[in-house]
Amino acid sequence: MATASRSKRRQKGGDEAAVRERILEAAFAAFRKSGYATASTLEIATRARVSKRELYALVGNKQEMLIACISERAKRFDVPADLPVLRNRQTLERVLASFGTKLVREISDPTVIAVFRLAISELSHAPEVARALNSIGREASRAALRKIMAAAQASGLLTGRPAELAEQFAGLLWRDLMVSLLLGVAERPNPREIAGRARDAAAAFLQLHPLPNGATA
Repeated sequence: MATASRSKRRQKGGDEAAVRERILEAAFAAFRKSGYATASTLEIATRARVSKRELYALVGNKQEMLIACISERAKRFDVPADLPVLRNRQTLERVLASFGTKLVREISDPTVIAVFRLAISELSHAPEVARALNSIGREASRAALRKIMAAAQASGLLTGRPAELAEQFAGLLWRDLMVSLLLGVAERPNPREIAGRARDAAAAFLQLHPLPNGATA
């Protein structure tokens, strides 16, 4: 009996997770179509094929749906726990290039660009969209970069404040790509272009920050 009970609980949990994902997909589709301020919970529930009661129970209100949508995407920017020990500049350059590739690949995804456009278009009616995107989505990538820079600083490979170093690398990585994507005047770069952009940014960043005096590469 106990085994059957646990199996039922696992099945129920899996079913709820699938329904929750469906709700979030429906919510984002509704936000893109109608705008965050205009989209109704009834529209979202109808799209997700659930009752409003189930919608509130599994996700919450409209703002909680938006935060959940952004949070799910933000998880992709975590720095892996097995980050290589940064003993030399070559390893640091590889780590920066790898993370830069991941960052551009994820953020240039059309769905993510749509989130940024949504935040901009709803700024006057629903400023909480931009606040959520900044505090959850953008902060995830900034925190990950700061972690890499702090590790490099601790290893004696860089000097400076990790937050400022992270911002500099991000600037070299993106240049004007984000603005061009938001305006729709540039195509999303292909995987080879993304990897090349990240390698160039890592190399340029290290040229701007030579080794401290007395340190070895």
